[in-house]
Amino acid sequence: MANHRYRGRDITAADILNIGELIAAHPGASRRTLSKKLCEAWEWRQPNGALRDMVCRGMLLMLDRAGQIVLPPVSYVRHNPLAQRVRPAPMLLDTTPITQRLRTLQPLEFQQVRRTSDEPLFNGLIEEHHYLGYEQPVGEHLKYLVWAQGRPVACLAWSSAPRHIGSRDRYIGWSSEARRRNICFLAYNTRFLILPWVRVEHLASHILSRMTARISADWQAVYGHPIYFLETFVDPERFRGTCYRAANWTLLGRTTGRGKDDQTGRPNRSIKEVLGYAVHRRFRQLLGESAK
Repeated sequence: MANHRYRGRDITAADILNIGELIAAHPGASRRTLSKKLCEAWEWRQPNGALRDMVCRGMLLMLDRAGQIVLPPVSYVRHNPLAQRVRPAPMLLDTTPITQRLRTLQPLEFQQVRRTSDEPLFNGLIEEHHYLGYEQPVGEHLKYLVWAQGRPVACLAWSSAPRHIGSRDRYIGWSSEARRRNICFLAYNTRFLILPWVRVEHLASHILSRMTARISADWQAVYGHPIYFLETFVDPERFRGTCYRAANWTLLGRTTGRGKDDQTGRPNRSIKEVLGYAVHRRFRQLLGESAK
């Protein structure tokens, strides 16, 4: 019987004993080294084959705080560049209004800019013109600039999907085990910005349609696996989500308004609409598959 549970994994008394023996067998090892050795011993890997090192370290810390194991002291405090990250600088661009028809604005060019020289341009535009500002994504993520006639007209950011969204999980119909195993096949649209001087009818829904047609192949090229389902949140107090609906996204439900660390059971943030889009027609079957 499991004594603890972490990120979908049951941790038994035998597991805790095994971890204790591992620590005792490597008295001079750092927490990071112990975590990697445990991942290797348990064959605890991500879908792309990489060790689940950060997840394992979180589990070890939980067990240490619960008094189940005794970790070695922290050998050093790693510098965290995110703690004092300089905000992206404003971008000097031609802001002459673009008001022509969509067909005369074509062709549109989609540029994936993560790890390219144009990434600072993307970051600066989001920081200056998106109401949520710029936040550095963690985990798997891609960033896009959309260009027309040599000028940027839109920005889109995609990242790893949140682990638990009730309305989405009910819509997909997957089990907890399948969700844990297959959450990597979902991508979350964290930012979508049409630059404020661009006022072209139907542009936003057209960009979303073009984006959904290419996102899986781009993800495959960067991360080695496809995307089967897309999701986003829309704040109904600010937006109607018209462009998503026009691009055939489906309203899945609403968030509870509670964060992942909520202890009260009461809403503590704005309630968002959850919209989804199936990239693969067999998404339910593919996402519902668990480990054999």
